[in-house]
Amino acid sequence: MSPMPKIDKVHANYGFSYQVTKDHKVFISYEGKQVTTLTGKKANTFIANIQGATPEEVQLLMAKATGNFKRGNERSNA
Repeated sequence: MSPMPKIDKVHANYGFSYQVTKDHKVFISYEGKQVTTLTGKKANTFIANIQGATPEEVQLLMAKATGNFKRGNERSNA
């Protein structure tokens, strides 16, 4: 296992953003609303996977981490 990087920042681009705390919890938000929290092995895996990933790949990883967050059947405001 690779050493745990010291990350305590927010990354936002395409609607998803994340924040990694000093105790290695990962908070994932969508459009400013927190949608999930990763801890333990899931958090460590996420942190390892984002190392060297492109912004688009990071967005995909966050979308996958939220599970069935978007299914295409959301109501529109129109």
